Amino acid sequence: MSTKRLEQAAQATKTAFVFPGQGSQKVGMLAELAEQFSVVKDTFTEASEAVDFDLWQIAQSGEGLDQTENTQPVLLTASIALWRVWLELGGVAPKFLAGHSLGEYSALVAAEAMTLADAVKLVNLRGKLMQSAVPQGEGAMAAILGLTDDKVIELCQKANASAVGQGSVEAANYNAQGQVVIAGSTALVQQVMAEAKEQSGKAIALPVSVPSHCTLMKPAAEKFAEALEQTAIELPRIPVIQNVNAEIATDVAQLRQALTAQLYQSVQWTRSMQYLQDQGIQYVVECGPGTVLSNLAKRLPNIEKAFAIDSKARMEDALSAILVAEGKIA
Repeated sequence: MSTKRLEQAAQATKTAFVFPGQGSQKVGMLAELAEQFSVVKDTFTEASEAVDFDLWQIAQSGEGLDQTENTQPVLLTASIALWRVWLELGGVAPKFLAGHSLGEYSALVAAEAMTLADAVKLVNLRGKLMQSAVPQGEGAMAAILGLTDDKVIELCQKANASAVGQGSVEAANYNAQGQVVIAGSTALVQQVMAEAKEQSGKAIALPVSVPSHCTLMKPAAEKFAEALEQTAIELPRIPVIQNVNAEIATDVAQLRQALTAQLYQSVQWTRSMQYLQDQGIQYVVECGPGTVLSNLAKRLPNIEKAFAIDSKARMEDALSAILVAEGKIA
């Protein structure tokens, strides 16, 4: 269905779409849009059949929503449902796509590099492998605010040096200047949090069950690579900026490699957003529940406007503003 729509969509020159990762889920997401657009429920049905459990029920009841093996397929499906509504309403085809962590898979489905059915199966497995790589309670993540990237790296190195053989802690997400998420062994994450506060930074523990994007995920990545090899992947029809290097893959082997590495390497979101600005992007649309990425984008010097589209009113605002900005309507 969306293939034809994507072919028919007017091409944007100043707009990029970004797809959120874990932490953006909320109970009851997309309920309002589902009443207006049948494609929302249809998308959830298609994805639920692939994984063999009811993703819409989890999204609406919240039961098991924060378990990563559920969070990941639910969020991906929600993002693709919004993408399909956008195209159905005559929205433009963005110039670039990028997804934060799990969101990279949503971006690849939107760009038709993989099918929704294959992607939800992959991210369900990704969640299971991530959860089994680190026993509950042994890993943690925290946001460090107000310190430079280099300072956060230095604090992590210091903690690792003091705890040889007792786990590790690393910078996991470079989200924006002065906002870095760390991940690793619980005790070491807490140590870096305490040190960051002493350096006049802020530290906020994140409510996650798994420390993503750090060395502790390497065993999961090795198993995950096998599943990726079995999955049909094509080059995206819209360029997708990759988390691991803030670049665009030029062949499918690179794409697979980047998705494997993404599990245990840091998310280069600051660099990805810089790449968009360097390419003349002025408008950013967050295609998923919530406003985490659009709020980050609003702070960037060359981004004129950033939109969330997770309600009917927000979707309509973004549609008309971007059609005008792209010169598609007066």
